[in-house]
Amino acid sequence: MIPLQIHHLTPRFLISQTTPLHSALSPTSQAVKFSLKPYPFSFSPILLSNPTCKFPRAAGSQTSSLSRNEEESAGISTGLEDLSADGVVYKKTLALVECSMFAALTGLVYFLSNSLAIENYFGCFFSLPIVITSMRWGIATGRKTMVATTMLLLILSGPVKALTYLLKHGLVGFTMGSLWRSGANWSLSIFLCTIVVRSLGLVGYVLISSFLISENILALITINIHASLTYIFTASGIYTVPSMKAIYVLFGTLVLINCGSFVFLLHLLYSVFLTRLGMKASLRLPRWLERAI
Repeated sequence: MIPLQIHHLTPRFLISQTTPLHSALSPTSQAVKFSLKPYPFSFSPILLSNPTCKFPRAAGSQTSSLSRNEEESAGISTGLEDLSADGVVYKKTLALVECSMFAALTGLVYFLSNSLAIENYFGCFFSLPIVITSMRWGIATGRKTMVATTMLLLILSGPVKALTYLLKHGLVGFTMGSLWRSGANWSLSIFLCTIVVRSLGLVGYVLISSFLISENILALITINIHASLTYIFTASGIYTVPSMKAIYVLFGTLVLINCGSFVFLLHLLYSVFLTRLGMKASLRLPRWLERAI
């Protein structure tokens, strides 16, 4: 059998002889060296130093609070910029307010003029608010003004007056404002407003009136024109009867002349108004009118 030898290990604490005992055991020392050297094993010295504590959570909360404050300040600054005189929100609000005010004013004036039978005296001013809003805020705002005025008249006066305004004044003002906003010249604007809008609007108004009273107004107009021409020719010693085709051509020519003269007067009147309002730079006027103004 192999004899078993038991060795008693006695740990030794080694303290340097050159260092005094009181300085080695003083609490102010930065590190205390302990050396445990049991035989036959030895351990390296353990350094005990002052620990440094770190709080990553507190730092993270500080950074998150700073980021929140920055986001809040950025949101407040953007809100103030939007509410400024050059902000997007301010401009949209101002355009909406002007659109509603012009629609209410036009609807009220049109309703009172119809009630007092003085529509022919104020007919040239019913398209002006749509042109002003189109020139100031864009084509979409002019369309909103036209639709708002039509809906207001639909509530106040019924569908007949609303359609009458839309066909005779609303579409003319919207077309004129859109063309002027796009920079079209007067010849194109007068041509489109006369041929496409005003004349078709008058024909549509006559057709709607014919449907409502159950009478063909166009036939009555052409018959009266035929009778008047026949009487004039007979009185002049010309014994000819005009055909109905000639009557229709004459009727269409008179309608175009009437619409063209009305649209031309509207161009002159609205140019003067917009020039007085300080919007001359956005208008494309003829040279003779610029010299006159």
